[in-house]
Amino acid sequence: MPTSRRSVLASAAAAPIASTVASTVGQAQRPAAAGAPSIVKPLPPERFVDFGTNAEMRWDSVDPRRYLTPQADLFVRNHTATPTIDAATYRLRVFGDGLREARSEADAVSLSLRDLRRLPRTRLTAVHECTGNGRSFFASQQGQTVSGTAWRLGSVGTVEWEGVRLRTVLRRLGLDRDAVSIMATGLDDPFRSGTTDYGRVRRPFPVTKGLDDALLAWGANGQPLLPDHGFPLRLVLPGWIGIASIKWLGSLEVATRELTSPWNTTFYRMTGGDYPADSPPLTVNPVRSAWELPLPAILAAGRTHTLTGRAWSGAAPIARVDVSLDGGATWRRADLDDRHPHGHHGHHRRDRGDRGHGWTQFSVRWPKPRPGSYQLLARATDRAGRTQPDVSPLNAQGYFFDAVVKHPVTVV
Repeated sequence: MPTSRRSVLASAAAAPIASTVASTVGQAQRPAAAGAPSIVKPLPPERFVDFGTNAEMRWDSVDPRRYLTPQADLFVRNHTATPTIDAATYRLRVFGDGLREARSEADAVSLSLRDLRRLPRTRLTAVHECTGNGRSFFASQQGQTVSGTAWRLGSVGTVEWEGVRLRTVLRRLGLDRDAVSIMATGLDDPFRSGTTDYGRVRRPFPVTKGLDDALLAWGANGQPLLPDHGFPLRLVLPGWIGIASIKWLGSLEVATRELTSPWNTTFYRMTGGDYPADSPPLTVNPVRSAWELPLPAILAAGRTHTLTGRAWSGAAPIARVDVSLDGGATWRRADLDDRHPHGHHGHHRRDRGDRGHGWTQFSVRWPKPRPGSYQLLARATDRAGRTQPDVSPLNAQGYFFDAVVKHPVTVV
């Protein structure tokens, strides 16, 4: 056993070791005729739009009474296919010259799931969102052509992750004072596009983020991760774009130089359209909001409706949501529900670093609307002062559609 690993175990806080759950892998296999072969969990058409390697949660299937997004309903974004991994033999490999005791990849520290579960654990609630969420509105609302999966607003959810802080692991292994970058690499199959093999999905992030709120998660909403969502271990970078939270985490390289991969040099950065060629890689998600209604929606005339929705931001909690029920002619302030009713796992301490990375539910009463056609608008503002614009800047990949969505409603 490597010295570094021994020190991790020796200094681990005494905590009950949850049994590893390899049995969850391979269960609920979908029949071949059910849809995308790259996704394991069922994708019932009333709750999902099946895009092949990806699946979008139908936003109008969201239960307004439920704060957290069940894993069964969470969107899936795969580059290749969900792998089957045995938790009993799984190892996270940590190496690089950014460790106090520099290690080559061949001499990586090897940590089992049991090793990690012996460390102090925490739960952290955060929005998990694909960078392309809302992409289809570049075309439908702004008349612009972009490439990529035509998500509406359902490639997002809020999850209560369970795991160990990455800083806990890094500090026990020991960091070099000059460490600046960490590369997270997944265990899914290498990604190929055309004649190019890009290798395994991987993306770097700063050591400062790793020491701040990054989490190595083995659970979600009180349950083990489902295979499609990273079982047995995934990285979670709260507030950052979904690709940064690498699933099926296989290794972490800690380096004293800036690391790069195609996922931050070629993909997941703004190119084309309104952006210069040297735009930096994307990190923090923008401000967004969505009504919990079908798109388009039909409502009954002559009765008072309580309309609900959700707003979220990668940078800060939501400060306010302004809504218009008449296409922007008049605006009013929506009521916000900040109770976040998800503290039902009392035996785990709530981490003080849980800074409100979840979404905020909002509501507004619409007294007896008359028959006709309407446009509902919602504009969220976060506590960092960021507000949804009327138009999202164009980029070739259709990332970060954060404009106010014009939601058509017919009252009959």
